[in-house]
Amino acid sequence: MTNISVIVPIYNEEGNVSKLHQEIKEVCLKNNYEYEIIFINDGSTDNTHEICKNLYPLKYISLRRNFGQTAAMDIGIKNAQYNYIITMDGDRQNDPEDIPEMIRYLETNELDVVSGWRKNRKDSFMKKFVSRGANFLRSLLIKDNIHDSGCSLKVYKRECFKGVSLYGEQHRFIPAILKIKGFTIGEVAVNHRPRSSGKTKYTWHRTIKGFVDMISVWFWNKYATRPLHILGSFGILFLILGGTSGITSVVLFISGKDMANNVMWPLLTVFFVIIGLLMFILGLMSEILIKTYYGVQADTPYCVKEIINNKKY
Repeated sequence: MTNISVIVPIYNEEGNVSKLHQEIKEVCLKNNYEYEIIFINDGSTDNTHEICKNLYPLKYISLRRNFGQTAAMDIGIKNAQYNYIITMDGDRQNDPEDIPEMIRYLETNELDVVSGWRKNRKDSFMKKFVSRGANFLRSLLIKDNIHDSGCSLKVYKRECFKGVSLYGEQHRFIPAILKIKGFTIGEVAVNHRPRSSGKTKYTWHRTIKGFVDMISVWFWNKYATRPLHILGSFGILFLILGGTSGITSVVLFISGKDMANNVMWPLLTVFFVIIGLLMFILGLMSEILIKTYYGVQADTPYCVKEIINNKKY
């Protein structure tokens, strides 16, 4: 029997939670899933709390204040108990009817993650425009090979989150984070419904925070285990510039030029050399910090899928 944990962060969705819960329950019963539904109330200020307390069956987690969707999702994942973890939004724009097909696709193709693709989005022009711009930048920086990382409807194997904690706005970059660790990612086109109740929670400052987190994921992907590669490279570049400006200063001095009128070159020499040395030192310190991190955390720069021990008889 397939067993699933459906995780839904909720924030001021009093008009949606009851109907969404019923939809999820109907899909699970129709497909004979062993299931749990986990709603995480992320500091709602409307009547969401009272409605959720009366839903059954439901594992309900209420946070003390609004910590953000990523934090709520991380808490839900850490409280899930079944083999497949399904995440989705609480605004009913994700359709629970897509869950069975996503699970079938994951199992048929032996994948670790299946992400929903809102191929025909029912959002405003501005929201779609910003999302497409973010997807373009993500495809350049992260290369997770999916069209719509921002779609919350995803299916994961439970093992994907061993030693993984989410921060900031990283929920939209979970496939990229897991791909870095070696998990296999797939994508399925899903139904996207117009919002029927409540207001969108996406604002311009969430977009900015998401972009900053995208840079963080890019850096972690490229240089997490060897930060000296990027910081040391910049250090060498600045030292070369310092050496060039230093040679220029010497040439000007030997040729009898008035150095009072060419003070810029000695100053640039000092500036570039100091910055170059600082970048190199920062790179070495980052190497030490990374080794310390991997030494004390459960996280590792690699993820083992299986170990096969063939014995001769």
